[in-house]
Amino acid sequence: MEDTKTFAEFAISEELLQAIEDMGFEEPTPIQAMAIPQILEGHDVTGQAQTGTGKTAAFGIPIIEGLDPNNKAVQALVLSPTRELAIQTAEEFSRLMKYKQGLSVVPIYGGQPIERQLKVLRGSVQVVIGTPGRVIDHLKRGTLNLDSVRMFVLDEADQMLDMGFREDIEDIFHHTPEDRQTILFSATMPAPILEITRKFQNDPQFVKITRRELTVPQIEQTYIEVRERDKLEALCRLLDMNNPELALVFCNTKRTVDDLMSRLQARGYFVEALHGDMKQMQRDRVMARFRGGSIDVLIATDVAARGIDVDDVDMVFNYDVPQDVEYYVHRIGRTGRAGRTGKSVTFVAPREIYKLRDIQRYAKIKIAKTPLPSLDDVAEMKMQMFLDKVRAVLIAGNLEKYLPMVEQLLETEDDSEITSIEVAAALLKMHLDTGKTSSSENGESASAASPSEPGSFENTGAEPGMVRFRITLGKNQQIRPKDIVGAFAGECNIPGSCIGRIDLYGNYSFVEVPLEHAAAVLETMSQKTIRGQELEIQTATPRSEREEEERDRERSFRSSGSGDRRSYGGSRGGYTGRSGSGGFRSGDRRGGDHRSFDRRSPRTGNHGFYGED
Repeated sequence: MEDTKTFAEFAISEELLQAIEDMGFEEPTPIQAMAIPQILEGHDVTGQAQTGTGKTAAFGIPIIEGLDPNNKAVQALVLSPTRELAIQTAEEFSRLMKYKQGLSVVPIYGGQPIERQLKVLRGSVQVVIGTPGRVIDHLKRGTLNLDSVRMFVLDEADQMLDMGFREDIEDIFHHTPEDRQTILFSATMPAPILEITRKFQNDPQFVKITRRELTVPQIEQTYIEVRERDKLEALCRLLDMNNPELALVFCNTKRTVDDLMSRLQARGYFVEALHGDMKQMQRDRVMARFRGGSIDVLIATDVAARGIDVDDVDMVFNYDVPQDVEYYVHRIGRTGRAGRTGKSVTFVAPREIYKLRDIQRYAKIKIAKTPLPSLDDVAEMKMQMFLDKVRAVLIAGNLEKYLPMVEQLLETEDDSEITSIEVAAALLKMHLDTGKTSSSENGESASAASPSEPGSFENTGAEPGMVRFRITLGKNQQIRPKDIVGAFAGECNIPGSCIGRIDLYGNYSFVEVPLEHAAAVLETMSQKTIRGQELEIQTATPRSEREEEERDRERSFRSSGSGDRRSYGGSRGGYTGRSGSGGFRSGDRRGGDHRSFDRRSPRTGNHGFYGED
């Protein structure tokens, strides 16, 4: 049975298969492939496997499949050495039971008020997962009846013996029926374990997983503890801060891969996805683009990543902690190849921290905890990276073409003196300005300089039924319309197609959203970033006379259909622009400082905002 490739090959129900898919298990781990068929056939099983190899599902899946929902008595008992493992096991059983009606599981352990456990045990419970001491306590009180137990599991049996639970374990065995099915899992097989096997199991089937060693010393391994909803922002900050030429991002499920790809694309990253539902032609095309460097980030599931053979991956991100410790080894082994150094970063949600401990114990490694980089950290790193590029250009030379331009700046007609250092500082400011400088300092328009008070959605210069907002990011921060659309749609949970006109300027932009979403947008986006850059958002003031004239000219272009203007849009919009301008209208404001993105063009067709800008 070691050749089993999918869970569908097991004799299990559709409800259980759906729960397994939701949990992100693409294929059985080796211990699952060997143990599940044996347990389903009713054999006693003794398995030798480390924590983190998927053994909980190896016994959990067949246990749940064999439960009778009409029988309210305890039908399965799992003994765990510690309260932490009992809780984790119960949580995994609950996820596997998701689509099974009438089933319930309860963990019982010391340190929890026994009254709460008594109340639960008086009800309908088919699976009990507990520590030996607390199970014995309930047996003595008469509050736990094991007469109907058909399956008895000893999980981490060697740990329980090391902790002195042998007598308790044997006592519990005597409270279960003799015709029960007994499953034992242990990382090691010392003599006392084999003695329990001989004494309490009936012709057990032995399955064993050989432990593999992790030999990737070149890889710098770290993890960041981050809430699930903040993982996207954490990933964007690290991509911006490290600027890897090639990065791999691993997710546990195909659904997460697709969702993350669309959200990163909306933020302007060059990213593609790879998972098992894709046809071979699609996979080959994605891999060709990844190897060719036309995409920076590849998002994949563990199974799909097996075909990846690229030596120069700079970083590996574990967006999800892998379900199997072996997968962690395979994932990070994608970087640090061919004598190169590499980095791996694992995002760990608070409830996943125990999985990380299993990985470290199993692989005999230390994964260092690091804090999530702040926005200031990202900005500092970007500045250092830019300065490194400047130094490289200076070393390369060939600057003669540009020296006269600098000399021209240094020649002033008035009494003021401009130094070469000030010229360099001005160029750096133009490139690195975060958009925090006030509009009045930059001499920008009055409508940009004095936005109305937050919460006032009247007379913002927007189309009827829309509200216009001003954000403190623009062209100088390399912000594109699709970045704004993606951020507003993704963070505010509104359709991208309902976002209206977007006007880009040097250090700020205007964006229109429907009135019904205005309050949510103002509250949500004031705490967010776009492409790792913090923004401020306020409702805008009425348009200036010049802006009104430009908007009127654009309306006349669209209504007449004249000239060489192009319009690409969906049901509510798209971007408009003159031929040769990359799809944008380039105005004469400060020599082309203003670009407009109108997503409310009356024409229909394919969305055009993913085109080159």
